[in-house]
Amino acid sequence: MHPISKEIGAIFIPVSNIEKARDWYTELLGLHTEGEILYDHLFVIPMGTTNIVLDSKISRLENRINTPLFHFNTDNIESAFHYVKQKGIELTTEIEHGHWFCFKDPDGNHLMICAC
Repeated sequence: MHPISKEIGAIFIPVSNIEKARDWYTELLGLHTEGEILYDHLFVIPMGTTNIVLDSKISRLENRINTPLFHFNTDNIESAFHYVKQKGIELTTEIEHGHWFCFKDPDGNHLMICAC
């Protein structure tokens, strides 16, 4: 058996304000802000097998995510696009190839939603 599992446990996203980031991400994803902020700088968003960890301790300009490192899944790319646009979130692409689009969180991290 190999000592490293073939699964990702968590994806860290650098954020400048843990409370504001918690509220923004949980609202974006339609989740409750349940759970506590850990060690004054971490908030874990359960996402099935791979969690998102918002971390304000690593928030520096050079740590900002300039290219999406992952994507959120959707069953309806048009609906997801209009939802993000309606919220006034900064879009960085339109829907590309009828399949995906990108946008930014309040800290300037680039994120993607993709139809699966």
